[in-house]
Amino acid sequence: MTNEQQPGKAPVDQAWQLDTALTHLGRESSVAVNSVNPPVVRASTTVFQTLAEFKDSYKGVVFESPRYGRSGTSTNFELQAAMAGICGAQTCIATPSGLSAIAAVLGAHAQVGGQILVQEGVYGPTQALCDKVLTPLQCNIDYFDSVDSLKSKLTERASLVFIEVPSSLTMRMIDVAAVCGFAASKGIPVACDSTWGTPVFFNAHALGIAISIHAATKYINGHSDVMLGLITGSYEALQSTRAWCDRNGTHVSADSYALALRGMRTLALRMHRHHASAIAVASWLQEQPQIKQVLFPALASDPGHALWKRQFTGAPGPFTVELASCSEPAFERFINGLQLFGLGTSWGGFESLVMPAIAHHLRALPVQPNEGRLVRLHIGLEAPQDLCDDLWAALAHIGA
Repeated sequence: MTNEQQPGKAPVDQAWQLDTALTHLGRESSVAVNSVNPPVVRASTTVFQTLAEFKDSYKGVVFESPRYGRSGTSTNFELQAAMAGICGAQTCIATPSGLSAIAAVLGAHAQVGGQILVQEGVYGPTQALCDKVLTPLQCNIDYFDSVDSLKSKLTERASLVFIEVPSSLTMRMIDVAAVCGFAASKGIPVACDSTWGTPVFFNAHALGIAISIHAATKYINGHSDVMLGLITGSYEALQSTRAWCDRNGTHVSADSYALALRGMRTLALRMHRHHASAIAVASWLQEQPQIKQVLFPALASDPGHALWKRQFTGAPGPFTVELASCSEPAFERFINGLQLFGLGTSWGGFESLVMPAIAHHLRALPVQPNEGRLVRLHIGLEAPQDLCDDLWAALAHIGA
């Protein structure tokens, strides 16, 4: 393996535009088999012809144990190189899921008596990981909801600032550049769950984010058949996370890499379609009497719209809808009345999805309050008019 082919290292030439990069990156190993797509190399053991080759395989990446099959094959490195390339990063680490990627980053920076600052409203399992795993291990987790709040809570013990844009379910925006600027002045790296925007709409590293995390399970794969997390950054920024993954055996099979690499080829096309459809459906929903508000920063009416315009070039969804006051039976009839929206908790695939977006403090209740019922919609690749017609028929169960 040459120095230009280290695990997760992007090709030297970064001059391509995104669409070209998505088409051509991650295909170096295909030359050896005269194929358009790189071969799927499954291996539990990686063997070398000479000791010099074995030693050379360690260049640029420090592993704490000898190179083993779980450290990756050419299939794995192709996806990591492609992801690093489209993100403008030096390198990429893959994990078995988006949550495992978040756990790896948080775990690598957690210290007994230390501090990690976490934005309020992050993905529920991320908060559960902080509260139920890291806090009992005596790592102090402090939540902030603004740049000013971050400034007031950050201490000299801080090792990481973790954000998610927009925040899960509530879709609130935060000033990423301001967060990164302040954190940098204190020598603290910022990690971000960048899943929502993907590299197509959100240039995380250009905004100052040191560690960008993607649940590639979602838009990057795009076909709802892979669990995968991807983490991008510089070699220095990801050094502790890479070591954490190696120590904990946090690695991914070649088949998952291959499927995600295939999905990535159409990422830009899909994202622009998701964006156009989400805007169309969200705008239509705003006009319906059964809808109290649409939480979607791409809409001009959203309080986070100005920040969204500064930080994103598009908005794929998902977004959250607050319904007008309705009873539990009416709410159930609305959900069950949808024909084109599958009832599921994920998003980012080609299919549209609906999910009750229940606030954390209400989840233990058997019946939700009539006021403030939230629904998360993921707008897939169906025709927007068909989706609006489906929603119109289901909303009729709620009443005017």
